[in-house]
Amino acid sequence: MTIEIIWDEYSTALKRFLQSRVSNPADVDDLLQDILLKSHLNLHSLASMNSVKSWVFQIANNVIIDHYRKKGRARDLDVDDLWYEDDAPNIKRELSTCIAPFIRALPDESAHILEEIELNNMTQKDYAAANNINYSTLKTRVQKARKQLRELVEDCCHLTLDKNGNIIEFQQKGKSCRGCS
Repeated sequence: MTIEIIWDEYSTALKRFLQSRVSNPADVDDLLQDILLKSHLNLHSLASMNSVKSWVFQIANNVIIDHYRKKGRARDLDVDDLWYEDDAPNIKRELSTCIAPFIRALPDESAHILEEIELNNMTQKDYAAANNINYSTLKTRVQKARKQLRELVEDCCHLTLDKNGNIIEFQQKGKSCRGCS
């Protein structure tokens, strides 16, 4: 079996596999080329032609792991590289003083859950154990409480969210808001 036959048969599936694990399309194309090159260079090590598919996808998996390792090493920064960090606004810190009144406006159970988990940084597992609540039940209650809190906050503030739903900016809608001032 030649690399051309292998590539004709598996390149489309490999690209879909990469796209499901790597978000940057340019990285996907680069990784696909790496897989082709490694497959070509190591074709002689293939033990059985019956295992071509698993062999090629194992190469793909290793290429993805190497890709994320390289990205992780590239992120290692020196303290001097972060000189700007102290001046950057910390949205969470700014909002934490505003959030307390909103949390207190929630029903008692929701307020208590969010105070402990969000403001006091108690883990959900610790809270569940301390309050004799099933962990999965608590997770549902936390999500419900967060939804209630978000609705209260959005009544008073315009929120700008990133692609993961994290608040990156906020602005008070009017002076009648009982939260931030």
